[in-house]
Formats: sequence, C-alpha cells, structure tokens
Amino acid sequence: MKLSIRPFSHKATITSCTLTQLPTLNPKHMTLTHNLPNWQHLLNPVDISSLALTPVTPITTNPTAGKQPVRKSWMDYQGFNNWENLLDPLDDNLRGEIIRYGQFVDAAYKAFEFDPDSNFYATCKYSKASLFEKSGLPGTGYRITKNLRATSGIKLPSWIEKAPSWVATQSSWIGYVAVCQDKEEIARLGRRDVVIAFRGTATCLEWLENLRATLTQLPSSPNNSGLDNCEPMVESGFLSLYTSGTDLIPSLQQMLRQEIARLLQSYGNEPLSITLTGHSLGAALATLAAYDIKTTFNRSPLVTVFSFAGPRVGNSSFRQNLDKKGPKVLRIVNSDDVITKVPGFVVDDNERRHLACYSGFRKAVEFQNWIHQKVEDTQLSYAEVGKELRLSSKDSPYLMGTNVSTCHELSTYLHLVDNFQSSKCPFKATAKRLFSKKH
Repeated sequence: MKLSIRPFSHKATITSCTLTQLPTLNPKHMTLTHNLPNWQHLLNPVDISSLALTPVTPITTNPTAGKQPVRKSWMDYQGFNNWENLLDPLDDNLRGEIIRYGQFVDAAYKAFEFDPDSNFYATCKYSKASLFEKSGLPGTGYRITKNLRATSGIKLPSWIEKAPSWVATQSSWIGYVAVCQDKEEIARLGRRDVVIAFRGTATCLEWLENLRATLTQLPSSPNNSGLDNCEPMVESGFLSLYTSGTDLIPSLQQMLRQEIARLLQSYGNEPLSITLTGHSLGAALATLAAYDIKTTFNRSPLVTVFSFAGPRVGNSSFRQNLDKKGPKVLRIVNSDDVITKVPGFVVDDNERRHLACYSGFRKAVEFQNWIHQKVEDTQLSYAEVGKELRLSSKDSPYLMGTNVSTCHELSTYLHLVDNFQSSKCPFKATAKRLFSKKH
C-alpha cells in the first residue's frame, strides 16, 4: 500500500493537525511566559496548492509491511517489556506493526466526511462492512463492531444559531472499534486483537477544545494521587471531548466502556489484546481511553497505544498513574513537528530529585523548584508518557523544505517509520549509501 503526501481538493484546509494555543495569562505571570510562541496564526486557512509537497513516488510503504508472523513475540511488540531493545535500531517486525496500526488511523481519516457543504458533514461516509475496502485498506482480517463519536462540552452562545451549521457541529464521528476475525490473521498475530482507531482534529468545536490548554483534574479514587500527593490532571479540551455527551448521544467514554465490556465478555477467555491508535488529537484521546480502560476493567488484557504526532496530555501524576495501571504507550514523534511540543511546559521531576541529592546543586535546584512552582501555578505543567520513538523530517531526502503542516501529516510519520534504521543511521537510503561506500 502506498502512503504519500498529496493535496486534497481545492476546498480543503489543513484539518488533521491538533494545534493547541496557550491561554491568556495573568500579567503577574508574564515575566515567566512572555516568550512563549503564539500558535494562533497556525489556525488560519491554508492554500493547499501553495504547500511544498513531496513527490508521490519516493514515499512508499512495503505492501507486505505488518504481515510477518509475530505470534512468538507478540507481547514484546505490544510493549509488555516497554519495547526494550526494539526501538534503536528499529526492529523490522515492530516497524511493520507500527505502520499497520497507522494505516487503521489513515482509514479513519479517509472515511470521514470533511466537506462542510455536505449534508453528511462530520459523519462516516461508509458502512461498517465497507469502510476498510473503500478507504483503500482491504484484507485486514478485522471487522468493525462499533462507530465512535466525540462530543464537545463547550456551551455555545445564542448568536451561533445564525452561523453556518458546520460551525456548531457538536458531535462528530471520530473513529471505530474493530476486532480481528480472520483465523489466519489471528494465528499470525498470536492472539485476537481489538483495534480502536481515532482520527485527528476536524470540526470547529474540536479546534476550540484544543485551545483549552489548562489542566483539569481527573475523577479519582482514594489513593489515586501521584507525585507529591498531586492529583492526576489532563488537558481540559481532551477530557471534554472524551467525557461529554448529549441527551441523544452518549459520550465517547460511555461508548467505549460499553463496547469493551461486551468484547471482554465475548472473547475474554482467549488470548486478547486491545490496541489504541490515533494521530494528533486522536493520539491524545487514545491515551485517555487506555487510561480509562485499565482503570475501569480490573481484568483487562494487555492495552497498548501507538500514538502518532500526539500533543502532551497530562501532568506528572497522570503519567505515574498511567504507568501504575499498566497500559503501554509508544509515542512516535517527529522532532520537527511543533504539535508534539504543546501544550504547556515539561518539567522532569526525576531529574529535579536527582539533582537534589547533590549539595553543590542546591541553588540550582532551588531556582528550578521556583520555576516548577510558577509553571504549576499557570496550570501548564505537563509530563511526557510512555516510550518514545523519535524521528526527524530532516533525515529524509524527500522531505527537504517541508513546512509545519507537512511535518505533522500522518503520511509523513509513516514514511519516516518505514525508513528509520537507528539513531546512528536514521534513514534507509542513507544507510544504503554508507554501506555501498564501505564495500
């Protein structure tokens, strides 16, 4: 299957990015944050024809990717041992699995009705039975069992009724749940796999939710606190999209809990995995959903997240609780993608405590603690989760001169994964040239 960066129709705007703006701060905090970048200009419509897009031909993916037998080591590829010794250099079987799950996300994009002039805007264009085939992903061995919708919790002003209908689209199709049903594919995988795939930002209210960058507390149970007895907190907009519903449409959280409960009842007695995957906003929702699944179901199977171009999700306590509850998260990150660096600041608490062990660093630690407290006061203190596979557009000879949107595209990510070798030799074409010079 070819994966390429290509233009959309002339009506299109860049819709697959999760762009998160930092909130307006109190003047008292301006000395700490006045140099922060302003992402607002990135929300403006983009003329697709003006982008320096990559030629189609070089950006291809091996059609057999993801089809090698993985049954003997499937738990390793799903992160049971945190992908130890598999990321650098990148194991070929893991590469195939990452690309395969990325293609499930690609299908979610292709099945979504982006056209605001359509009567079916923000819905799925295809039936569950035909989605994979019509999205260019036949022969997966999976069957879609549940369509998923996300609902914004933003209360709209009364004047919004005069705006175009697409502006106030509160609930939209955001992905699906699919279960592996093909016997040969189950044998290849070594278990029955459940895939939950999420697309990225598309609708107006989803964009607005992304702008709600401050942290908000997760509903917690006793003894659920993490570092320094701090409660787990996540980005307000992501949590809103995950937990909001209407009188007619249940929340994404309710849909997923109901479907996972049904699937565990049906297949809980056989080897089973739950794999969540998403791009941009979808990556953030996949992380929240994995946390929720492991919190809700005591005997859930191995839960894994393959996160593409995901923004930051929560604070250090959220990270600690995520680690404790057991879902495995692999963040695929493009160093040149600004979306993976927002929202907020990242403060490494482990490093802070390590430095505190050395008396010579006391003044530095005191200053760092002061900075840390100021960041927490603005509710912008985030922590990275899981393991990271770091890539770079600069390593690809086919992606020179790319802009912000191209660096964030899912097709760019899959291109980089397909060609990544190791941190010492990050691109296949470069590796081949070096090998030929030595021989």
